[in-house]
Amino acid sequence: MTHRLRALLLATFAATPAFAADPPATPAAVVAQAPASAWQAISAEDLLIMDMEGGKRVVIQLAPGLSPRHVANIVTLAKAHWWDGTSINRVQDNYVVQWGDATEKKPMPPGLSVTSADDYGLPLANRRLAVTPLPYPDPYASSTGFVAGWPVAMDGAAAWLPHCYGYVGVGRNVSPDAGTGAELYAVIGQAPRQLDRNIAVVGRVVEGMANLSSLPRGSGELGFYTPQEHPVPILSVRLASTLPEAERPRFAMMDTTSPSFAHYLRLRANRNDDFYDRPAGGVDLCNAPVPVKPLP
Repeated sequence: MTHRLRALLLATFAATPAFAADPPATPAAVVAQAPASAWQAISAEDLLIMDMEGGKRVVIQLAPGLSPRHVANIVTLAKAHWWDGTSINRVQDNYVVQWGDATEKKPMPPGLSVTSADDYGLPLANRRLAVTPLPYPDPYASSTGFVAGWPVAMDGAAAWLPHCYGYVGVGRNVSPDAGTGAELYAVIGQAPRQLDRNIAVVGRVVEGMANLSSLPRGSGELGFYTPQEHPVPILSVRLASTLPEAERPRFAMMDTTSPSFAHYLRLRANRNDDFYDRPAGGVDLCNAPVPVKPLP
């Protein structure tokens, strides 16, 4: 990114939209006061519901627009009820919670696509993405921003989802195997961005994150549970769209092209409320999570 372009983005980012009254002073206040026009409903087709032992539930929003091949496989696996009876097998402190078939012998349903390292990012050739830029340096990408409600890192040739807290990736073996989507993990620690474009990211947890982050840590290598420990049984994994309408969880995400989101980003980078004596003057991609809220 050129110095001139960065300066232009910073000037645009610093501009303050007009408010009828005093503008909200904190990011949380921006989210609470955002009008209905600043929110977009999340499709039931993109919500994956995982029910675990003990009545614990996790809801994951999938990103088919940014990880199409892996998400298509996950949809196929969910519709086949493939994860029913599997378990959470790995909980590594400050890193990930991982789940799938511990035996690695459960037959796969038909119709899964073969994936490769090409699926770690979305090629930008012949694509025009409406990007809300984040005009601050990033150590892992030449530029960052937000596309259709998702944070993205970019290098001019491709865009990809980052490994932020609560984001869900696809376990794999040694390259060029990029994983089917049957083995998934959620980040429960400081964002391991070094994994970006080395493992596919397919979505984010939008509800029930505490049900993953509070699990007992595995004592085996890399946090895998040993035979003496208790893997957490997964009772079912379903797409919200396959449930009766009255039973479907509903969520909305903030429109990342809206004035409310622009103001939210400004305040994430430059807190000006009474608590902060020294505004940071910047924010990284994972420290500006796109607001998501449940709907009645």
